[in-house]
Amino acid sequence: MLRLEDLRKKHGLSQEALAKKMNMTQQRISAYEKGKREPDIETLKQFADFFNCSIDYLLNESENINHNENEEEFYFAYHKEMDGLTPEEIEDALRFYKEMKKKVNKNNKKDNK
Repeated sequence: MLRLEDLRKKHGLSQEALAKKMNMTQQRISAYEKGKREPDIETLKQFADFFNCSIDYLLNESENINHNENEEEFYFAYHKEMDGLTPEEIEDALRFYKEMKKKVNKNNKKDNK
């Protein structure tokens, strides 16, 4: 999550202050910022909502800071289709989503050339 630290600093927050606002520990924020821990989809949504940005922007996979239709569609599918899955299955689905998003972005860049 390369942009968490940037967004936190842009909003003038320390790790401790962000942790308090997000109901997390400072150590957890630090682990996310250093890439030692991967946030689950609910945590990503919480950060995106707090910073008013897209999850793709938060994950440094897009330059578009705003939420988009694809992300909203993913949230709908997540809540509808992933109900009852284990955390490991949800992480696998999120990884799959990220890989598909990268492929789509690469194809779009090729088409625009």
